[in-house]
Amino acid sequence: MAYLKADQLLPPELLLEIQKYVQGSLVYIPRPRKRRLGWGLKNGTRDSLDRRNAAIRNARLNGLCIDDIADQFCLSPDSVRKIIYRKVQDQRQLEEVCSLT
Repeated sequence: MAYLKADQLLPPELLLEIQKYVQGSLVYIPRPRKRRLGWGLKNGTRDSLDRRNAAIRNARLNGLCIDDIADQFCLSPDSVRKIIYRKVQDQRQLEEVCSLT
């Protein structure tokens, strides 16, 4: 997020209007809803977690027990179970949607 000087960016009449509400403070102006990015998409966190979760599911498919996977990825066994079973749940929902069409 870049900081911009309002007096260099905004028309004088708009700046005066904004100054009626706030002076000398930082104001965050969010993107319009249509242009917002999902959580973690801009900085790559979402991709990183998706890759980690896929590795966790593959480890389970290859026969590793949940406790070993939890140790390997520094997660609790409950978190590993959620990751593993969430994918199964997502797959079932996808199959249901595909069967409706």
